Amino acid sequence: MAMTPSRSARSPAEYASSFDARVEALLPEIAQIVPGLADRVGAADLKPDDLDSVAALDRLPVLTKDALCDEQARLPPFGGNLIPGARVRRIFQSPGPLYQPEPDEPDPWRWEPALRAAGFTADDLVLNTFSYHLSPAGAMFEEASKVIGCTAVLPGGVGNREAQARACVDLGVTAYIGLPSYLKALLEAGEQAGMDPRAWPLEKAFVTGEALPGSLRARLRERVPTVLQGYGTAEAGNLGYECAAMDGLHVPADALVQVCDLTTGEAIYDDREGQVVATVFSEAYPLVRLGTGDLSAWAVGECACGETTPRLRGWLGRVGDAVKVRGLFLHPRQVTRLMGGISEVADYRFVIDRVSHRDVLRCEVVPAPGADPAQLATTVRARTRSSLRLGVEVMLVDAVGAGGPIADVRVWD
Repeated sequence: MAMTPSRSARSPAEYASSFDARVEALLPEIAQIVPGLADRVGAADLKPDDLDSVAALDRLPVLTKDALCDEQARLPPFGGNLIPGARVRRIFQSPGPLYQPEPDEPDPWRWEPALRAAGFTADDLVLNTFSYHLSPAGAMFEEASKVIGCTAVLPGGVGNREAQARACVDLGVTAYIGLPSYLKALLEAGEQAGMDPRAWPLEKAFVTGEALPGSLRARLRERVPTVLQGYGTAEAGNLGYECAAMDGLHVPADALVQVCDLTTGEAIYDDREGQVVATVFSEAYPLVRLGTGDLSAWAVGECACGETTPRLRGWLGRVGDAVKVRGLFLHPRQVTRLMGGISEVADYRFVIDRVSHRDVLRCEVVPAPGADPAQLATTVRARTRSSLRLGVEVMLVDAVGAGGPIADVRVWD
């Protein structure tokens, strides 16, 4: 994709201040009619009218995902954050559980600019390999594809790789959406089934949900000319995406993305690391100062593509104990709740590894005295699949390794 000459890019501070008018016009009113935000404003010893600029938001503590889960339990189902009378088209559930309403409007998660930056057009037939079951990811990207006017979307979801590869060849799929590791597995499945790689005119891929190391991108580009990545969350949607320059993630122009100090919560406008915090100005389901739990920092300098929004340097780690596995978050309290319900388990540890550019989840289990090993392994596999929506390899051991209930041993190369 060709890049246009660079226009004058806004600094992170200038980008943030461009939202002052939206903050002042929307948030004081919302803080009076939405119980979730009203409670947070009161707890911070603020009044709704105090939310009159982006700078004023620093006085409102960051809302963690754990706190949002607690709010939803206290004020079901959405923690008192849905605007009264707002129309909801779908409701999704992420592990936690955490419920996300989909506002009844075009592209409610705002991924259209990210797909356009990856070259998606009305001429593309798109394979969407994100899940359509409970998780919002499948619907997220289908809605963005509709706004672009793509020829059609093949709702592949996850699994049945050989069947998906066959459909892609037969139908002439030109664009892919999903995990980068799944694209690699899909291409390999087609080759192993004897399909001619040249028969699949795949031109572009938009990947997200997990890290994209340079070695994996290089391997994918042997078959797919354009492979660009994006960054976002199930709650807030699009929070950043690559352009053709592949020099960081441009933050969107329609949601406020900030990098905030881990101790004070104040916005950072230089290149220091902090937590990515999002404010989404939805008139149906606004989210104010939502902490993603991800670490990043602002990239230095302008981008050659000419886009004026600043860029995040990419994913630099996690703030808390949760980790992402195959696009889904795995939290210690989830595995504690899961394994605590199996009396035949004396001790355990979940280990996340990376094999051939694919996440592998393994559970080391110490059986309790008298437990049936085979039945115990079956129980752990079944309950992990049901509760966490993740497949797991079960290893029966005499003692688990160090690292707490979750050990991430992945090496990103």
